[in-house]
Amino acid sequence: MADPTSRRPLLALLGGTFDPVHYGHLHLADDVQRALHPAEVRLTPGGDPPHRDAPRASATHRLAMLELARTEFPALTIDRREIDRGGKSYTVRTLESLRSDEPSRPLAWIVGADALAGIPTWHRWRDLFELAHIIVVARPGFELDVSDPPLADEWRERLTNSPADLTAARAGSIYVQAVTPYPISASAIRAELARGPAGEAAVRGLLPESVLAYIGRNRLYQP
Repeated sequence: MADPTSRRPLLALLGGTFDPVHYGHLHLADDVQRALHPAEVRLTPGGDPPHRDAPRASATHRLAMLELARTEFPALTIDRREIDRGGKSYTVRTLESLRSDEPSRPLAWIVGADALAGIPTWHRWRDLFELAHIIVVARPGFELDVSDPPLADEWRERLTNSPADLTAARAGSIYVQAVTPYPISASAIRAELARGPAGEAAVRGLLPESVLAYIGRNRLYQP
């Protein structure tokens, strides 16, 4: 009898503060969705990220910007459980929550190559592999390095070159997905927007016009 998980589409999540969401985030998620079709890719905004400063924009504003951005990328969906849950947005807790909703569905967490190198510092990081696959995407200017233990051991054991492995089992593999590089930085966008109209002109084209208009209406990222 066929494994029932093989008939379920992969659900992949891209976490981040999305402060603000920009085309780097959106094209990355869209590239993964297209490459692994019929996978579903959800944008998962963090409420209180444990490894970075608190977001500048409120959760309400960041969710609103994501909804606006989706009009250009309708295949992408949004998962707001980290914001609704409150507390530190630990990835392992997010995956545990999702696994309780989807006990047999193949799940994956999308990380950049730079984030992969830091996974051993994440809360209960080894449990991630029991809950989901890891999809690694290239980051502009960052060379993938998995030479240091203990990550090197997990890499050797779990790396697969076959996307079929992401649906044949519900968790446990590491897969590297090629995506088009979009070297766009949310922090650089915020710095430009703080300059006023000149900065707004400088970031035009780096994020959807609807998102840029929302930022202007609500005077986000102003000094």
